[in-house]
Amino acid sequence: MIRTIAEYTLLGLMLAPAFAVCAADDPPADAASTVAADAKAVGTAVKRDAKAVANAAKESAQQVAEAAKGVAHGVATAGKQGAQEVAAAAKRGAKKTKAAVTPRKAAGEENTAAGNPDSKPNQ
Repeated sequence: MIRTIAEYTLLGLMLAPAFAVCAADDPPADAASTVAADAKAVGTAVKRDAKAVANAAKESAQQVAEAAKGVAHGVATAGKQGAQEVAAAAKRGAKKTKAAVTPRKAAGEENTAAGNPDSKPNQ
């Protein structure tokens, strides 16, 4: 493949002077007006394309912002829900703990730190 590319390069170098001779000829008399008209057409096309790209970018940015807003709302809702579930679980745990401690005190048992059932109450 390198040999093929080298051959094309060599061919291009050999033909370059022939193209240079054609380019050295004087342009036609109406070339200036044609160039000006072509440049104006290209400028108009570039402006039109730039506006289209800007509008597409603006629309895409709005869609991304809306999607991000929706995701943020979902995360906030899930966080709030999770916090409520944690609070409810903590309340249930506190009630169970209170219920487990209350009958011992009512029966006159001493609440030991180790929770050893063989410990003797103070007399």
